[in-house]
Amino acid sequence: MERNNKTISTDFILLGLWPEFSHLVILIYLILLVYCVAVMSNVILILLIWLDLQLHSPMYFLLSHLSLIDLALISTSVPKMVTNFFSGERIISQVGCGTQIFFSLTLGIAECLLLTLMSYDRYIAICNPLCYSIIISDVTCKKMVIVSWTGGAITSLVHTAYAMHFPICHPREILHFLCEVMALLKLTCEDISAYVKSVVVSSFLVVLIPLSLILASYTLIFLAVLRMNSSEGRNKALATCSSHLYVVSLYFGPAILVYMRPGSSKTPKLNQCLFMFNAILTPMLNPLIYSLRNKDVIEALKSRVINRFPLRKMKRHLHCYT
Repeated sequence: MERNNKTISTDFILLGLWPEFSHLVILIYLILLVYCVAVMSNVILILLIWLDLQLHSPMYFLLSHLSLIDLALISTSVPKMVTNFFSGERIISQVGCGTQIFFSLTLGIAECLLLTLMSYDRYIAICNPLCYSIIISDVTCKKMVIVSWTGGAITSLVHTAYAMHFPICHPREILHFLCEVMALLKLTCEDISAYVKSVVVSSFLVVLIPLSLILASYTLIFLAVLRMNSSEGRNKALATCSSHLYVVSLYFGPAILVYMRPGSSKTPKLNQCLFMFNAILTPMLNPLIYSLRNKDVIEALKSRVINRFPLRKMKRHLHCYT
């Protein structure tokens, strides 16, 4: 009996998305639909890049890992949230909470670093195309991916270990749909002002510095594009860069508002909206942006799907039945 009480006392309760919302079941079904679309679109994009030889280039290699990060990121929160809603159990263990914090931070930081390196890839491709294959080699691409994942994992491990060591006061209720550092720290019994400042500093290093590098890269890119004589080359460069800029704005906007906005800890409901956009909607939108706005991806999809069922064969089968 004492063991059961001890186990229960170490668990957390996730209050979920706006408990007072009267039509919450409709919202959960919409989130589940978004999750299915995100999983399907990211898996299709990953398989398409890996299987189609025309997409075996550094840009699409990095894009496949961005889709892999998005796929893992949305899977860290939605399955648990949907399961808790339909089962009626909102409990998450202390180990589960720490694990969710670790993976969500790892994937979020890894995506931030990868987006920065992808902007560098576009800078070399447009501003120094003759040396592109030498500078952005296969080895370089693999190092970019390793740096993104390793940087995210190390930074996340430090924050997770430090946040989880604080003593928790009862009730152990987290006003969120997932375990998140700032929401968890509101339950602590100690003064965490010093740690909150360290979170702001690390957010500056992880968010603002990469964003500044991305903006610097695209400033040089646009200057190079304006000097292009070929309108076709200019349009192709702008189309590729615009897709990446859309993804960058979708990611960095909510991240800055959550971690670097003054008094963000006092607006938990707004933070939930921003997290839902960043961790649920963005992983669905990213592959759609890159696929619907990219002629190479569309052509590869047509060759893989449509060309397997040629119109002539369909007409021949129909002629046999008539």
